[in-house]
Amino acid sequence: MHVVDTDPTRRTAGQYARATVRRLRMRTLVSLGALAVATALLGRTFGLHDERFLASEIALLASMFVISRYVLPLVERRDRGATGEEQVGGLLDQMADRGWRVIHDASLGRGNVDHILIGPPGVFTIETKSHPGPVRVARLHGGTLSQAQAQRRAIERVTGLEVEPLIVFSRAWVDRPMARRKGVRVVPARMLLGYLAKLPTKLSQEDMERARGLVVRALLEHNAGGGPPRRRHRAGPRRLPVVRGGGGR
Repeated sequence: MHVVDTDPTRRTAGQYARATVRRLRMRTLVSLGALAVATALLGRTFGLHDERFLASEIALLASMFVISRYVLPLVERRDRGATGEEQVGGLLDQMADRGWRVIHDASLGRGNVDHILIGPPGVFTIETKSHPGPVRVARLHGGTLSQAQAQRRAIERVTGLEVEPLIVFSRAWVDRPMARRKGVRVVPARMLLGYLAKLPTKLSQEDMERARGLVVRALLEHNAGGGPPRRRHRAGPRRLPVVRGGGGR
């Protein structure tokens, strides 16, 4: 278990999100249990008509209301998000079987990147969204687009390569699938593998391994407490030329 937690290449899709769901559920159960036990003890010690017992009962009821109104919906959203990341991660693992490099649940100090994908067509960051939609690309929230762009910039700083940011909706209907908004491509999960398979080859196997090595090193430095990754290239990200004579996968 220790290796999985420290080796960035062995993290599973949705690992952080799933762990957050478990923590929220456990804390909710522990809090309710503690209040219930305290209420019962006060009732037995001071009697059912004591003010302290009545105050404890009111606190228990108030806590149950807050949990049902706010905490449980939050847990449900987080659980749905974890499921979406796992679903998209399963699709990307199929690309790993074809020689692509896939890193799940990567953190470089500015939030998690759900998936980093490195293949013959280039480098991609993937932010998974799990709400059911419908989704209108023209109305995507600015914060969502900014998040995807920040992830792109972070991986470009690490690799020195041009990165394409993708927002993948695991179950929503998208009005303009494959469209781009402010440089971010919006993809329904059902079309993700088809889109990737049709892209032209731009990276050699050597380029792919080098990019993967740089990402892994940056993740290890962050895990070791080294802070955000250092800028490895003074120039802007290198644009990827199409490799002639090589077909897209």
